[in-house]
Amino acid sequence: MKRIAVALALALLAPLAARAEVEEIKIPRGAGGVGFLPLLVMEQKGLVEAEAQKRGIKLKAIWIKMGGPAVVNDMLISGAADMVAAGPPAFLITWDRTRGSAGIKGVAAMTSIPMYLNTRAPHLKSIRDLKDGDKIAVTAVKVSIPAIILQMAAIKEFGRNEWASLDKYTVSLTHPDALISLLSDRTEVTAHFTSPPFHQKERKSPNIRTIMTSDDAIGGPSTFTMLYTTSKFHDANPKVYAAFLAAFTEAMRLINADKKAAAETFIALEGQGMKLDEVMEVLEDKDVRYTTSPAFAQGFFGRGGGMALRAGGAARYRQCLRRAAGRPLRLR
Repeated sequence: MKRIAVALALALLAPLAARAEVEEIKIPRGAGGVGFLPLLVMEQKGLVEAEAQKRGIKLKAIWIKMGGPAVVNDMLISGAADMVAAGPPAFLITWDRTRGSAGIKGVAAMTSIPMYLNTRAPHLKSIRDLKDGDKIAVTAVKVSIPAIILQMAAIKEFGRNEWASLDKYTVSLTHPDALISLLSDRTEVTAHFTSPPFHQKERKSPNIRTIMTSDDAIGGPSTFTMLYTTSKFHDANPKVYAAFLAAFTEAMRLINADKKAAAETFIALEGQGMKLDEVMEVLEDKDVRYTTSPAFAQGFFGRGGGMALRAGGAARYRQCLRRAAGRPLRLR
């Protein structure tokens, strides 16, 4: 009789367990540009839904046309998004701030792409020439990759205690909006810390020059975009998580196998007014890599970085980076 009661209880609980996983997964598209191309491929080809179907689950991907590190972090913490893409600084700062609460966890590295500090101001030859009235567009002040790289550059140029000395020149703008602002003489933006394909578009103007790259400040290549989620979402939705990860892996494979098809996807879903040959030029650049292996470059933390970390945070980050070096960053 006891065995029958247990079996009946399990039978009654089974439908509840099956319903525990979400039927929709909400993903912001990111800040824009080829750094988020895997998400566009997943969206266009319905890869999330296809992988979910293979696993016998009903799942719909909701692609949200919003981006920027600060925005997606707020969405993830509030539950408005389930999986987000941004740069390592945005992920690591949020991971540190939410320990013991939201439990932000890394899923996988996505790209390794350099960034470029472009300017239209004749007086700017280096960051030492910045003065009142100059404004540098970054995707999010203080927490985005370009913002952190500027802090590292400030340490290199002016000393460790001056890590925040360039923050006053930064303003938050998406890459598309910053491109428009930089190419216009009617805005306050005099520089843009940008990435492909916006860098290539800006450099087509004879008035735009590059005065610094991310490699200059970091000392080598680093992960540009990555995926992360919350422990709560991962633990409550193992099948959904597995389907998403499989879809992401397939998108990465498709991009590396057929750059032309990937370029066509970018033009169809985002475009930015670019032609196929222009996007192909970016995707075939040897420095633009689509890989799940992180290249975090210890410089993000070894040189001070200026991140608002709790006590001991930087040491823990360095340990995490050493463990992750050269291996896919996956939430276990």
